[in-house]
Amino acid sequence: MSAPVDVKQQKRAKFQQVFNTIRDELVEHMKSENMAQDAVDWYKRNLDYNVPGGKLNRGMSVVDSVEILRGRSLSDDEYFKAALLGWCIEFLQAFFLVSDDIMDASITRRSQPCYYRLDGVGNIAINDSFMLEGAIYHLLQKYFRSEPYYVHLLESFHETTYRTEMGQLVDLITAPEDHVDLTKFSIKKHAFIVQYKTAYYSFYLSVALAMRMCGVPESYTLNGRTVEPYKAALSILLPLGEYFQTQDDFLDYHGTPEQIGKIGTDIVDNKCSWCINIALSVANTDQRKILDECYGRKDAEKEAKVKAVYEEIGLPARYFAYEEEAYQRITTLINDIPEPEPGTDNGYLRREVFTSFLNKIYKRTK
Repeated sequence: MSAPVDVKQQKRAKFQQVFNTIRDELVEHMKSENMAQDAVDWYKRNLDYNVPGGKLNRGMSVVDSVEILRGRSLSDDEYFKAALLGWCIEFLQAFFLVSDDIMDASITRRSQPCYYRLDGVGNIAINDSFMLEGAIYHLLQKYFRSEPYYVHLLESFHETTYRTEMGQLVDLITAPEDHVDLTKFSIKKHAFIVQYKTAYYSFYLSVALAMRMCGVPESYTLNGRTVEPYKAALSILLPLGEYFQTQDDFLDYHGTPEQIGKIGTDIVDNKCSWCINIALSVANTDQRKILDECYGRKDAEKEAKVKAVYEEIGLPARYFAYEEEAYQRITTLINDIPEPEPGTDNGYLRREVFTSFLNKIYKRTK
């Protein structure tokens, strides 16, 4: 049973080595710009503290997707470029999280203090978040400027960033922690927030970058069918991202701290989660009154009353029904993609790109 874990750890360690390389290069670039040594040291701490600490799933998915599309192992140069694109997504994630924590006045991130709360950092973290974003475009220019797909990479990062910020805006004005108004919530709004704030950069971007690197064109014909691979990928990965976030929302309410590694806070934090939106859509008058009076309050008794309503409406059974429906719907979309011959490397989309994502998250418990 230990072999898969060892393989996963080896893959992560190999991916981590690429970060060490590009971090050192970024620090050297700062020195070449005649930055004072204390500023260079500050920048290095920013990189080390904020970029590599997460699960790295988004970044490593670029490497996995390139291998699947190529249908073979990657050369050292191919691996480095795929991993570098993956790390650019991790830089994007770090940029979002550093700024998001300031907006939310969060306390911890990845089991350590939020970056802005470190001694002497404070609002300097705003500029540091911009520098994390700026590093992406420095790296893309250095390593991909001569590639025919360079502009596609730039557009992918810019468009994804803009969409994520749209999702963040809707989330911030829909569910501020200090003002509860459940009339602003809806399943439709939840879907928009999730797709824009999470699905584009957490799912679609990894695959789109891998497709660009592998020369997948805007359209092609296979087995007598015209395929528009980027549209097909988006049609699968947005609902996949929505399913993933809905899982997160449900686990926040239903998972134990031992399972999910944290105590769920969506109810007390006034989150526009899947759970509250389902409850609002089916609650009777008495239940709705409880939700209006108790949701989003920093009060354990009121949180318990909201959870009691969730149980009354049979939320777990509704979630498991949703999960099966989502799995079947996404599987149908994946199976609709014409499959190329095995072992060929010819710029075609492959179903395994998507099934590898789906199999990782289906029925996950953490």
